[in-house]
Amino acid sequence: MIIYKFGGTSVGLPERMHKVADLITADNEPKIVVLSAVSGTTNSLVEIGDLLLDKKQKEAKGKVDNLKKHYDEFIDNLFSTEESKNKGTELIDGFFENIYALTNIPDFNEGNNKTLLAFGEIMSTNLFHQYLLEKGIESGLLPALDFMSIDENAEPEIEAISSRLKALIDGQDKKQLYITQGFICKNHEGKTDNLQRGGSDYTASLVGAAITAKEVQIWTDIDGMHNNDPRIVDNTFPISELSFDEAAELAYFGAKILHPSSILPAQKYGIPVRLKSTIDHQAHGTLINSTTGSADIKAVAAKDGITAIKIKSTRMLLAHGFLRKLFEVFEKYKTSIDMIATSEVAVSVTIDNLTHLHEIVEELENFGYVEVDNNQSIVCVVGSMITEKQGVLTKIFDSLEDITIRMVSYGGSKNNISILVDSKHKNDALVKLNAIF
Repeated sequence: MIIYKFGGTSVGLPERMHKVADLITADNEPKIVVLSAVSGTTNSLVEIGDLLLDKKQKEAKGKVDNLKKHYDEFIDNLFSTEESKNKGTELIDGFFENIYALTNIPDFNEGNNKTLLAFGEIMSTNLFHQYLLEKGIESGLLPALDFMSIDENAEPEIEAISSRLKALIDGQDKKQLYITQGFICKNHEGKTDNLQRGGSDYTASLVGAAITAKEVQIWTDIDGMHNNDPRIVDNTFPISELSFDEAAELAYFGAKILHPSSILPAQKYGIPVRLKSTIDHQAHGTLINSTTGSADIKAVAAKDGITAIKIKSTRMLLAHGFLRKLFEVFEKYKTSIDMIATSEVAVSVTIDNLTHLHEIVEELENFGYVEVDNNQSIVCVVGSMITEKQGVLTKIFDSLEDITIRMVSYGGSKNNISILVDSKHKNDALVKLNAIF
């Protein structure tokens, strides 16, 4: 089977849902279609949940009313027959009954909030399934909450997912087309949970791994992963082929088309991932697999919102265990490090999660003088074995000679050279690196 994933924008309007239906029925390949929530829905549900957690039930119910009106209009334009419109309305009314019930819970908690968030994907898939029925297209609905699960560490349980999913498919007489939800899952306590934002890509990759799919296709409104940021650099183009490692580097360091986590299950089980465009479905897109194309330099990407932390201490000199103690501070506050550079008396690291920055700095000051630089960007050059190519680092430094470089990461990955610059220089760096490579 082939796994198709469509994000919120692709199903954000009735006419776009119509287009998705045309795309998935253009051939007879058996497939599972993973859908996100209708665009804007998850953001609305997040706002509603935040209000309920703050005990602002009246304001929350007002936002639920507005969301319900949006879906009433959506239904009116999605279906063409009165019978189907009535069925769609019946479905949505039932879901909103449950949403309104959640707004009446006096001690609304985080668990209730996760149940609330799940309705976005549940509503989009049920409406789409009903639309396919109206069109006379046979399909099966696979509720993600019946097979997608995570353990106590929020890691997907691939073997259990595979067993449950195959049983669900067998129980529906092995149809050619199935619809399921992205993002949502059950946790180790059997309660509704999610794979975090961007989790629909992750769902598609997990489903592909679970059934050993022929291919996972991520459909967006972009024609593949580009060699640079098209919002900043002129005349960029989609990369025809990437290795899993190259794609993971680009996804992590700024290429928004793909969620970084979604590479891992596909890579582990050897399932090719293809990025396709809903606007130009004939375009080749980007194929991600275990091999790589011939070009040395594939792309340049940038990640914003970076903070650099420098710890300077004479106690570091020749002291074993010093780095371990520093890293334990970040581990304590569950804060990941992107880049690291060391000297005899100083360590510099970068982070993108500032939730516990104050506490981290306070504890690091026990080791020495701490300096914090906000508003930084990581700019990375990605390609096949580029750290083994002569002259690449020289070209980077020469092209950025008038930009102050705060840190460099070279050799940690054979496919990535990363530099840290002030965010005000990011656009200039992307343009100059694009010109030289």
